[in-house]
Amino acid sequence: MGRELFGTDGVRGRANVHPMTADMALRIGAAAGRYFRREAGGVHRVVIGKDTRRSGYMFENALTAGLTSTGMNVLLLGPVPTPAVGLMTPSMRADLGIMISASHNPAHDNGIKFFGPDGFKLSDEAEAEIEALVAEGVEPAQSGNIGRARRIDDGRFRYQERVKSTVPDIRLDGMKVVIDCANGAAYRTAPEVLWELGADVVPLGVQPDGFNINQDCGSTKPRIAAETVVAHGADLGICLDGDADRVILIDETGTVADGDQLMALMATRWAEEGRLKDGTLVATVMSNLGLEKHLGARGLRLERTGVGDRYVVEAMRRGGWNLGGEQSGHIVMTDHATTGDGLMAALQFLAEMARTGQPASRLARNFEPVPQLLKNVRYTPGRAPLEVAAVQARIRDAEARMGGQGRVLIRKSGTEPLIRVMAECEDEGLLAQVVDGIVAEVESAA
Repeated sequence: MGRELFGTDGVRGRANVHPMTADMALRIGAAAGRYFRREAGGVHRVVIGKDTRRSGYMFENALTAGLTSTGMNVLLLGPVPTPAVGLMTPSMRADLGIMISASHNPAHDNGIKFFGPDGFKLSDEAEAEIEALVAEGVEPAQSGNIGRARRIDDGRFRYQERVKSTVPDIRLDGMKVVIDCANGAAYRTAPEVLWELGADVVPLGVQPDGFNINQDCGSTKPRIAAETVVAHGADLGICLDGDADRVILIDETGTVADGDQLMALMATRWAEEGRLKDGTLVATVMSNLGLEKHLGARGLRLERTGVGDRYVVEAMRRGGWNLGGEQSGHIVMTDHATTGDGLMAALQFLAEMARTGQPASRLARNFEPVPQLLKNVRYTPGRAPLEVAAVQARIRDAEARMGGQGRVLIRKSGTEPLIRVMAECEDEGLLAQVVDGIVAEVESAA
């Protein structure tokens, strides 16, 4: 069957349009249940969390039906951040964890993310086997072996305590923090954690209605949060995305800092404390060249991976490294979590502010980024604009024009029908020409 369902982070698409339909969710649930019930005997559990999209109710019920039909017992957490599912799957001795979310995508999209019994996202091989079972169909359990479903009311509180434990000696008394929860999964969790640690909290994006997740708010649209930081004289702004596995920071001047700047600070600090395994930070090919230069000047190494936090985590586990992430704000600390955790990462930054007494504007500007330009081109699903000869020729020409001054990175999004065109170069005029030229050619082909 190949990988027609699964992308770079589970199954994702527009709700009620293939593959994100209730019928398909039921079949995926049954297939996942059969895959994880291959070993006979014992109690088999699956933990399910979701964000605040209206369609989450539909997919939660459909997945539950499919899973229980194969004998899996389902533990429903309700709205929780994605990293909570990664943490609670092994904690509750579950065989499988599922997060229903389309992350930073608009409300009309949704997705299904899978975690194995160790709390880490499933491998490509495991996803391929589940996809094959979806195609083949699975035999349901005998009527006496049908699973049960149960609500877990204190899931988010367990997660909140775990998050606070990552900064055990830090108090945020006297700090004013703007927290934008994107009307998503952390709309209660994040403000409560910050308040419990002593911060004066200014909440944004904490009134989800099922349709306003990521709408003009959150990590992909931090403008309102930046304005709020300045208006309230806040010390820091924290912008999460819809499922709270990524974070963007805003300093007291309203300036936005991306994941690269946060990783630079954390890697440097951890290295000074002897906590950075093998002096290595793991990041994707999207991270700025300035980050690589910053680390190299301090005797540290940047290990690059393909785009997607799951590939960052896979590299970290292979190499035994404990810090990694993405420019978009996924920060992975395997000493504390199994996947990107926006709130945990923000607390690391706040802890450094508390420890040093320095303002966010000092700590969030660790290196001068090499000029980088990223543009997205939407294409019709089923088409393959990157295979068009004219597009390939334009890309080769762009690389030749760079002449070693920078780099060009062209890729398909694994979660949306987009071609991402990115380049880096010290010559900003050349940078714009190169990117615009490729974009024009891709648009013509798309």
